[in-house]
Amino acid sequence: SHASVERRARPCGSRITLDLALAPDGRVGAIGLAINACAIGQAAAGLVAEHAPGRSVDDLVTAALAVEGWLAGDSTALPDWPGMDLLAPALAHPARHGALLLPFAAAAEAAGLAVEARRSAA
Repeated sequence: SHASVERRARPCGSRITLDLALAPDGRVGAIGLAINACAIGQAAAGLVAEHAPGRSVDDLVTAALAVEGWLAGDSTALPDWPGMDLLAPALAHPARHGALLLPFAAAAEAAGLAVEARRSAA
């Protein structure tokens, strides 16, 4: 099963369309995205696209929540996602937080929708 999500980050105006398909084992089998964002948003989207395949839906939700908490200052620890160290300088630029979170949140949402679609089809 698969799902498609469109999201926009305010106030920066970044936009993403993310398509995600689950493999038979319930993990991410494929992901595709189109993004119109600043360099930070594009870099975050690249990390999601590169490292989401093979991960569980729970992994994506956990990553999105961790990124959101890190950006909000709830945690000083970098979220556990490959390449996050490259995005760490963006923490000092709140105007870019929405663009950074956008692909993680979209992937988590799409994964959840794909699970629901699979359940509905069963």
